Amino acid sequence: MLHLTLRQLKVFEAVARQRSFSRAAESLHLSQPAVSMQVKQLEESVGLPLFEQMGKKIFLTEAGQEMFHYSRSIAEQLDEMEGVLSRMKGLELGRLKITVVSTANYFAPQLLANFCQRHPAVTINLDVTNREVLLQQLANNETDLAIMGQPPEGQDLTAESFMLNPLVVIASPNHALAGKKNIPVQQLSGETFLVREAGSGTRSAMERFFQEHGIAFNTGMVMSTNEAIKQAVQAGMGLGIVSLHTVALELETRRLAILDVESFPIVRHWFVVHRQNKRLSPVAAGFKEFLQHEAAQLMEKAQASPPSSMPSS
Repeated sequence: MLHLTLRQLKVFEAVARQRSFSRAAESLHLSQPAVSMQVKQLEESVGLPLFEQMGKKIFLTEAGQEMFHYSRSIAEQLDEMEGVLSRMKGLELGRLKITVVSTANYFAPQLLANFCQRHPAVTINLDVTNREVLLQQLANNETDLAIMGQPPEGQDLTAESFMLNPLVVIASPNHALAGKKNIPVQQLSGETFLVREAGSGTRSAMERFFQEHGIAFNTGMVMSTNEAIKQAVQAGMGLGIVSLHTVALELETRRLAILDVESFPIVRHWFVVHRQNKRLSPVAAGFKEFLQHEAAQLMEKAQASPPSSMPSS
């Protein structure tokens, strides 16, 4: 019988998943030597090498691939057991692992804070990342819930909308179109736009909108965060299309303006997403219900824009 520990399996799984001892150490809050020692002890117990190094990269051996398969299955069983035991405790105790796309980080902490005020013994693990990593976490069952824009079709996911996500055109207050009413959408043709990276939900919606309206636009710069886009728009480098939820502060301080463009805002939705067959803990189920019934109303109160900030429809 193999003499191995759950800690060794957890460390091995992190290294195998991330293909890096240093990144695994960082994610587990351990030193790299401690991670290496755990893997070495596991290899000694198994009697076979689990990793091989080629250049600066590490790869799983055949034995490592088998171990990775079983370590993930064991981890999922342990998570399920923890969920079942937590369910017996109700919402008084428990843990919630939630991943949100970077755009949702403008409102998700506020909603989580409101939820935690009602359930102070609940522990929250919040990860803010891009769409690609979020989908990978869902695929690997590494998170309980996710908040994102339009989820992909054809995947083993349950997605339910809980709040509108209007996309608006932002500009510097000094832009020639700022302050004008009912701007024809064709007038955006030829304007320079600052856009998110390929694969971003906002960028996909933007490109689809312009294609449907036969509008050509110039891509000034590609940026990985909404903060970078807002700063560049403020500096007069071009226009941007962002979620209204990301610009409340800039509108109040008049550092940005929303252009009153026909057919805008592009109305999308925020979704709470999880694996289709996932057994949600009481905390995860409670937070999902909280989002569905209260999030929209809470955010309307907390992030109401000044009367002049939003164009008339």
